[in-house]
Amino acid sequence: MSLPSRSASEGKSKASMVFRVTSGNFLEQFDFFLFGFYATHIAAAFFPASNEFASLMMTFAVFGAGFLMRPLGAVILGAYIDDVGRRKGLIVTLGIMASGTLLIVLVPGYASIGLLAPALVLIGRLLQGFSAGAELGGVSVYLAEMATPGHKGFYASWQSASQQVAIVVAAALGFALNEWLSPADISQWGWRVPFAVGCMIIPVIFLLRRNLQETEEFAAREHRPTMKQVMATLLANAGVVLFGMLMVAMTTTAFYMITVYAPTFGKTVLQLSTGDALLVTLLVAVSNFIWLPIGGTLSDRFGRKPLLLAMSLMTLITAYPALTYLAQSPSFGHMLEVLLWFSFLYGMYNGAMIPALTEIMPVEVRVAGFSLAYSLATALFGGFTPAISTWMIHETGDKAAPAYWLMVAALCAFVATWLLYRRLANRVPVTV
Repeated sequence: MSLPSRSASEGKSKASMVFRVTSGNFLEQFDFFLFGFYATHIAAAFFPASNEFASLMMTFAVFGAGFLMRPLGAVILGAYIDDVGRRKGLIVTLGIMASGTLLIVLVPGYASIGLLAPALVLIGRLLQGFSAGAELGGVSVYLAEMATPGHKGFYASWQSASQQVAIVVAAALGFALNEWLSPADISQWGWRVPFAVGCMIIPVIFLLRRNLQETEEFAAREHRPTMKQVMATLLANAGVVLFGMLMVAMTTTAFYMITVYAPTFGKTVLQLSTGDALLVTLLVAVSNFIWLPIGGTLSDRFGRKPLLLAMSLMTLITAYPALTYLAQSPSFGHMLEVLLWFSFLYGMYNGAMIPALTEIMPVEVRVAGFSLAYSLATALFGGFTPAISTWMIHETGDKAAPAYWLMVAALCAFVATWLLYRRLANRVPVTV
């Protein structure tokens, strides 16, 4: 009787650790999604311009600017986490992220304080970006290090799965507000309500993280690298970081396209209702939540490399035909079909990619290396996906043009995966 009881107790402990460590991921993605969905209202409040396109482009540029801070946060905060531990480091990243969120919520509009308004919003986004630079890496490494043997992919997949919960909650809040408030009320003050809800859960997340246990693998480590040693190790492994960045390119581009940009695409390009665009995004997040752990589990069973190559190749082949089909006959049903297909590709790919990235990085700088690769990809690809998609449609007149950007990311991922595993086969033990 003692063995089943112990097993059940260990299972509950693992589940509790997953919940505690991914809570910060929830807050990060909750706020990022809201910024993307309410982009038109944020543009009107903080970035008024002569036309809607210019105003929206400035908003998405500020949204993307936060991602430019990620590489800096990845190195500085990533090295800090590799030094002081996963638990302490993740509490610090949460504090910085919360500061940025609070700043954005509390800033008055342009009409009240002029240019100070967009400047403060930009500072808030930069703080969020700096924090997020190490948040994803810290959480992913924590999950990989606490995983039971042979199940690293399954455990690591919950980093991304927690983000999908945030999108479901944020989309549900937006849908409810759209039903309860008039468009004028949402434009004037209603869009701030979901951000305020996010601020109210910050103290709860702090309590959850404060009681987080350190991973046994890190606690047993005797050597803790200095910042100088971290930089030297990252430089010596620049090729691995570069390949890792290109692998992440597809994940981050696909994710921001089907979640953060999708509501704006549905409303402004396809001319769907706000409710339809939100409902599609909510269902896509549920789909992501299902496919991510499946992808992680399959990569545990069959290896990371086959799944990564197959999903990136399928994305490269189907992205433009799928978006062309949607652009030619826009409707709620067709948008749902196309984004659910992209959700499958993203979820299966990312479920394998996250554990793969933790495995290829040198153990002594695992958080810094993971975070730098992820942050560079987000800064160069994913973070600017809404802005690039908006610009491509405006310049070409092709509503399916964002597919080209996704195809570039998929090609990068396919080539990088092939070359990286070929290069590391005889040098570093990885799952193939």
